[in-house]
Amino acid sequence: MTDTLRPVETASPQAPDTPQKLKRSIGVVGGTLLTLSCVTPASTLFVVVPDLFGSLGTATALTIAIGSLLCVAVAFCYAELGTLIPSAGGEYAMVSTLAGRLAGWLVFVLSLLVVMIVPPVIAMGTADYLAPVVHLDPSLAGAGVMLLATLAGLLDLRANAWITGVFLVLEVIAAALVAVLGFAHGHRGAGSLVSLRVAGADGHADTVTAMMVVSGLAIALFITQGFSTAVYLSEELEHPRRNVARTVLATLAISTVIILVPVVAITFGASDLAQLTGGDIGSMVTAWSNSAVGAFVSLCVALAIINAGIVMVIQNSRVLFASARDKAWPEPVNDVFARLGRFGSPWVATLAVGVPGAALCFVNLDTLYGVTGVSVTGMYLLVAVAALLSRRGHHRHASAWRMPLWPVVPALLIAVLAYILAQQETAYLLWTGGIVAAATLYWALYLRPRRTARWLVTVPEDGQG
Repeated sequence: MTDTLRPVETASPQAPDTPQKLKRSIGVVGGTLLTLSCVTPASTLFVVVPDLFGSLGTATALTIAIGSLLCVAVAFCYAELGTLIPSAGGEYAMVSTLAGRLAGWLVFVLSLLVVMIVPPVIAMGTADYLAPVVHLDPSLAGAGVMLLATLAGLLDLRANAWITGVFLVLEVIAAALVAVLGFAHGHRGAGSLVSLRVAGADGHADTVTAMMVVSGLAIALFITQGFSTAVYLSEELEHPRRNVARTVLATLAISTVIILVPVVAITFGASDLAQLTGGDIGSMVTAWSNSAVGAFVSLCVALAIINAGIVMVIQNSRVLFASARDKAWPEPVNDVFARLGRFGSPWVATLAVGVPGAALCFVNLDTLYGVTGVSVTGMYLLVAVAALLSRRGHHRHASAWRMPLWPVVPALLIAVLAYILAQQETAYLLWTGGIVAAATLYWALYLRPRRTARWLVTVPEDGQG
């Protein structure tokens, strides 16, 4: 138990074994483009939100709005901790340093679950939006997107920032077009957003209960989850003390608008409750305009999904790279994952997250959604605990962005997230809990007995300025 409270030992850099450092090559604009692309607002709108429409109907916008408000508190925690502990390890580096080694290890496992599952979940939506051009099997199309994203992830980060920036413009145009068409063909007013109605299996309208909304919050948190990418990129952002917080908060605000406004428009514009619950946004766009516009939007979304895959592979490879640098694995594994390629990217780690991601495209989608929702909620919970402990000892006077209303914000966030976690389906809790239990066993049998040689979380010295 003391391991969860004792600050982690920081490895002292020594030649010739100095840990490799990622180069600082991007500013706020590049970081925001990459982070927004990881949130991938349009692909989230077209791939994930339809499932929420199917279970929550007119309550979908309300659920996303509540989730976005919770994410403001989460973003405050990320912004403070990301500037206090600027490391490519992201959540696990922050939590290990502030809440102890075991807590940091469990956050790493949860974040690894998220970063491995989310890209294939998004990628499998490609087939639906390439349908106007070519018909593909969703799993095969998703696997192809993951492999393409893996190849792009091997390139220089600055080049990827501009590639993803171009794709981001297209997906924002698609989301804006949906919003304009939805509002222009509105069939219901603002009152429908709180009417809490969904089409039942028998065709009649059913009531969406408060518990259904609470359960849906796990997916709602996942919808804007990508703002945490700014923390993963903190070793490659110039002036991280300033730019990490700016990127986190700006990305959350922009992505919330890009996602929530079209969701409201779709709720207004759907011809009836059955069409809204069906969640076929592409068909709605075609009905509101014509097939050419529908095809244009579908192709923009397909590009957005590819864009998301590229950024997520970039982010995920940094997590695995940092874990190897911090000695999380047996030495031969650490040596391989910590290797940097000619473009400065961790090429082995990139392949290690991209190729398994392609394989996950053949796993049941509902299971992937459920485990992701539980993992994201649990990860945010542990990050909030670290934020509650962020002003102890010498960290109290360290140079960092500080959230308003501390410690009230992290304390309330912990209570709300614990409640949301308790409302998730038992099967998904068991899947995630089993993985966490196995990780705890690895900690107890391998990492903890080797505490002076394994799981030594490092924060690069040039990241402190």
